[in-house]
Amino acid sequence: MKRLLILAGVTALSLSACGKTDTGGAGDPYAGLESQILSWRTAIEAGHPSCSTKVDGKGCADFQVTCKAAQIIAPDETARGVSAKVVAAMTFNGRTSEGVSGQPGSAFALFSKTGSAWTRAESPPVNLTSCAPV
Repeated sequence: MKRLLILAGVTALSLSACGKTDTGGAGDPYAGLESQILSWRTAIEAGHPSCSTKVDGKGCADFQVTCKAAQIIAPDETARGVSAKVVAAMTFNGRTSEGVSGQPGSAFALFSKTGSAWTRAESPPVNLTSCAPV
């Protein structure tokens, strides 16, 4: 029962995180997240094995953030100043040397906001649609 309540809470939080952009004001806990997701995309392009074959300087195409979900902030994280946490999933396709779509890939990240600064860490895989743990 406790697990069901936690899942329901995370689901509700995930709905509140969807569609947030950098246009929010000072009270927006997700302000700045979209620029961090773009930085993550750049890091994937540079280092993911699916993106190793470069065509015109690009190794992957069709990047898509498939889900974003707010995460529960633990009391010790609150004490350290964490004000927002979001898990995200991204899919993309590698390219062959001929420039056509190659091996598909996916990546998962956990973003945490302290003050106005976001940090990114790898996340275990999540469901690509709901961002629920798998």
